[in-house]
Amino acid sequence: MQGKIAVEEHFRIETTRGSEVRYPGSYWAELPAKLLDIHGARLAEMDKAGIEIEVISLNSNAVQGIPDLAKAKDVARKANDALAEAVAKRPDRFAGLGALPMQEPQAAIEELKRCIRDLKFKGVLVNGFSQVGSADTAVYYDQPQYRPFWAELERLDVPFYLHPRDQLPSHRRAYDGHPWLVGSPWGFADETAIHALRLMGCGLFDDFPRLQIVLGHLGERIPYDLWRLDHRLGKVPNRPAKRAMAEYFRNNFHITTSGHFCTPSLLQAILTVGADRVLFAVDYPFEDHVQGCAWFDQVEIAEADRIKIGRSNALALFGLTRLPQS
Repeated sequence: MQGKIAVEEHFRIETTRGSEVRYPGSYWAELPAKLLDIHGARLAEMDKAGIEIEVISLNSNAVQGIPDLAKAKDVARKANDALAEAVAKRPDRFAGLGALPMQEPQAAIEELKRCIRDLKFKGVLVNGFSQVGSADTAVYYDQPQYRPFWAELERLDVPFYLHPRDQLPSHRRAYDGHPWLVGSPWGFADETAIHALRLMGCGLFDDFPRLQIVLGHLGERIPYDLWRLDHRLGKVPNRPAKRAMAEYFRNNFHITTSGHFCTPSLLQAILTVGADRVLFAVDYPFEDHVQGCAWFDQVEIAEADRIKIGRSNALALFGLTRLPQS
């Protein structure tokens, strides 16, 4: 399929280098340089793979891993300015999602408004919980102090991409002796899923029903457990949320294919939320353009759904100005 739009593709600035390097080997060694490149090899690979537009965002953990508020604000601003400059060079091929200093709700609101109004970004991407004040803290955004932030996000009518990040070392007891499970193989989905469930469970979408949250990796495993989740929660009285988790998930969440090129998983995602709420993504450079696109171009789904997932859903959700392909 030509004209695909990939919506979870990453870059970095010099300040955010480091979190992408984990193990020895050429794969890990090449990531820092690939994250810096936007208009060179990345664009050439996009052309070969049939990707017309990439929606780019800052790598993880980045801003969320900076406990000092002043530094978090500074890094977010620098990263957003760098991304806006890169997008401006090829606005026909790239769009941006802003990074936010979620360590303080008011600081996040101010940078959110700058990203959308001044930099013309199409939404924001936040790398999970924020460390605030000290390294061994984890602040989640279901907490009451974040309600003004969510109100502003709803007012601006742009999506919030909840992206994975590393769990704190003090929170990894279950991974002791199995460090290979930390991060993208398992820990990312574990961490991001619980954050998303906290947002659903706290009544956030009762207060702000027009909020739209995006999850990568085909929903961080949530689509496959929704029935049991609500089945068991139905036996728990006096919960803050007014509706079932499945209802929030189908009305307030979108799912992308980033880094999860599995046909049965895609089919389950479509069955769970509908093809209108699934979007194509590669997760470059952590995943390969060619692999992700070759799988998607040949996956056995209806052509109408392929066009929705590969292109038109992104046009609508992110307010992109490109015209749908005929």
